[in-house]
Amino acid sequence: MANEPQRLTDLKDLGGATKAAAAPVAAPKRERKVDAQGRSYATGRRKDAIARVWLKPGSGKVTVNDRDITVYFARPVLRMMINQPFSIVNRLGQFDVVCTVVGGGLSGQAGAVRHGISRALTLFEPDLRSALKQGGFLTRDSRTVERKKYGRAKARRSFQFSKR
Repeated sequence: MANEPQRLTDLKDLGGATKAAAAPVAAPKRERKVDAQGRSYATGRRKDAIARVWLKPGSGKVTVNDRDITVYFARPVLRMMINQPFSIVNRLGQFDVVCTVVGGGLSGQAGAVRHGISRALTLFEPDLRSALKQGGFLTRDSRTVERKKYGRAKARRSFQFSKR
């Protein structure tokens, strides 16, 4: 019992000897991840849509489900949304994108493709991570449709009330 610490300062001194010897550890440097064909792969999600995205250096051609982006996403707003990660990091027209998308509607699918492109860019060029993170492109938007409840017309809407 004589060797046991009696005060809080004694406890601090016991643990401090081993921690003081260890040097502060810096954040690990992220490595570039590409496959044998020189592509980086990532998965993007938004609402109920899931996009599998392959990114490789090229002329800027984007293919979605074996169709050109202008055919698959006819609305210019959706195409602009997909190209946002490239414009943020000044890489517009430098990468070819091939992706397959399932589930959800066109808006959710465009969001999923954007999320997948952002993640694939960080794997291809890890230095771009901070710019994409600051723009909010690496965060998965977790908002989904609320489920319908029993006794209601929709998720929250009640049936019309009549006094008669």
